[in-house]
Order: sequence, then C-alpha cells, then structure tokens
Amino acid sequence: MAENLWPRHSEVDLMDSRAQEIIDECKRQEESCLYTSTALFSWQKETRKLRIVFIVVPIICGSFASARILVRDPSYDWAVAILSLIAGLFPAIFKALDLDVSLATIADSANRFKTLQDGFRQASRIGATSKTEDLEEQFTSLMKRMDDARSANPTIPDRHFTAAQKKIKGGDYDFDSVKKASP
Repeated sequence: MAENLWPRHSEVDLMDSRAQEIIDECKRQEESCLYTSTALFSWQKETRKLRIVFIVVPIICGSFASARILVRDPSYDWAVAILSLIAGLFPAIFKALDLDVSLATIADSANRFKTLQDGFRQASRIGATSKTEDLEEQFTSLMKRMDDARSANPTIPDRHFTAAQKKIKGGDYDFDSVKKASP
C-alpha cells in the first residue's frame, strides 16, 4: 500500500498555527510586563518615600542643631552633636545610594513595561485579526522594544515582585469591562 507523503496540514493550517503561537507568546509577554511594571511601581513608591525621608530629616535635624545658638545649656551638647551628624550624613548617604537617579530610572522602566504590556495585549487581541505576516511584524517590533526595556531595567528587589504577585492575584489589575465580557 502506498504511503501518503503529503503534509497533513494545509498551508492555511500552518499559518493559523503560527499566528496562534504568536498570540500565545504575546499573552505571555503581556503577563511578564504586568508583573515587571507592577513590581517597578511598587519599588518606585518605596524609593519616593525614602527620598522624602533623606531630604526632610536633615532639614529638621539641622534646624534643631542650630537652636544651640539660642540654648546655651551644655547638657544639650550631645543632642546637638548627634543632630548635626545626622544632618551632615543623610545627604551623603542619599547621594551614595543614588536615589535621585534610581527614582528616574525606576519610573522610566516602569512606564516602558506598562506601555509594552498594552502593546502585547493589543497585538494578541487586535493584531490577531490581521494577516499572520502583519502580526509577526508587530510582535517582532514589540520584542525589540522589550529587549531595550530589559537592558535598561534596574534589578528589582524580590520583595517588590512578591508584592506585585499579591496585588495581581488579588485582582487589583482586573478590568471591569473584561469581567463583563467574559461568559
């Protein structure tokens, strides 16, 4: 008996399969971007608070230390010395931790990943209705942007990934319009 050597799938089936693979990968990348951007936004909030502390505390300590001019009691000498030390050290620590640059870098990365998340979501839903070649081109463009975002992304502390997982799994990023559309 002769064996059928023709492929089992037609060219259309292969293109549909390829399109489905691209759509599935877009969904994975969308989810990855969601977790990364959420972790980055969490880290950004923490860094902002630290920045405020590192700016405000030395001002307050310096103000109290300068009160030494008005209070001539030697029993306050230690308190004044400690307050002066804190007022002098905090700006140096702030600069050494590079919090100003970190805050800008974190914010930039968070925004990049959030934008990419939207791009991958749109590609998996809207792009899926176009030709496979167009979808593939859109996906390739998004992946190049993803590579750029990853190369500029600072290393995120694990505690922020854990917080992001908790927020996402808790439904904080579920859209009401999507819930209504689901059966």
